[in-house]
Amino acid sequence: MGALSIEYGMINADNVEQLKKINQACFPVSYNDSFYEDMAKKQDENLCKFAYWNGFAVGAICTRVEPIPDCPGRSRIYIMTLGVLAAYRNHGIGRKLVTSVLDYFESQKDGTLFNTVDEIMLHVQTSNEDAMTFYGEKFGFEKGELVENYYKRIDPPHYLSF
Repeated sequence: MGALSIEYGMINADNVEQLKKINQACFPVSYNDSFYEDMAKKQDENLCKFAYWNGFAVGAICTRVEPIPDCPGRSRIYIMTLGVLAAYRNHGIGRKLVTSVLDYFESQKDGTLFNTVDEIMLHVQTSNEDAMTFYGEKFGFEKGELVENYYKRIDPPHYLSF
């Protein structure tokens, strides 16, 4: 099966439990309740959204605009999570989710939300070769700083920034 045709949908209080289930299935770490409360309150479905296939949530991306440390007045888009259920991987869903956020940024970068954005960044656990290849080869993200002993309950406990 090739690329699947997906639709996007907003994350809100009525469906945030679906996000929790996707994240639990996709990631070796657990996100606290405040993460999900924050995602349910976001009003911009262009930065945080579900990917639906045949009416079922099969993936999601959650991003935020945050200040860049040591760069007053400058910001970045931080990709907090990108998860696609295992049975739906390698069908272009993750690529479409990331592309949708990047396209939104490009179309709005001169507007008030993104006029201070200088970079897009994310973190990948060092053992997640698939994710490193995905971001590097499909999108041209470059490996950055290695942060050691960040994670408390998974091995290896390190991540690479991109």
